[in-house]
Amino acid sequence: MDNTIAEQAKTALMELFEAADTLRAGDILVVGCSTSEVMGACIGTASSAEAAQSIMRGLYEPIKARRLFLAVQGCEHLNRCLVVERECMERYALQQVWVKPQPHAGGAFATLAYETFSDPVMVEDLRGRASAGMDIGGTFIGMHMHPVVVPIHAQTRRIGQANLTMARTRPKYIGGPRAVYEDMSVR
Repeated sequence: MDNTIAEQAKTALMELFEAADTLRAGDILVVGCSTSEVMGACIGTASSAEAAQSIMRGLYEPIKARRLFLAVQGCEHLNRCLVVERECMERYALQQVWVKPQPHAGGAFATLAYETFSDPVMVEDLRGRASAGMDIGGTFIGMHMHPVVVPIHAQTRRIGQANLTMARTRPKYIGGPRAVYEDMSVR
């Protein structure tokens, strides 16, 4: 199952990249992940370091290769604060908080992100600055994304046993019936 989870995560990420084709270097991609749900248990009841490692193996390198910032949401016990690289915190003027995630207070995936990132910090929130996101297991990442959030209807709908939802963002439409909108996909 280890390789299956990594492949599902990577496949889903490639679908996200295809749908969110306006992502640019320096944009934030937020991931919320319940490894309990991935393993078929109820969220918050069975954190799995192995599932976290498999998912990270599928996501981390492709995200870094596109020079995106990965933000990993912690669980509700840490008020859904996030693990980011210090560079991301500084670029987006995010508020640092003092906590270190653990498997049962933050979650296995946030714990692994904290151990994996080169200069990890915890931030209170993203101030609605994420441009795309993956929600693995119903962790509710929408609060971290730019308005307007557009759901991605991908073929990959599960990672392990967890439901997967993904989204991208787009600028708000402003104007009225005479407004003209540039095709964002050609930029």
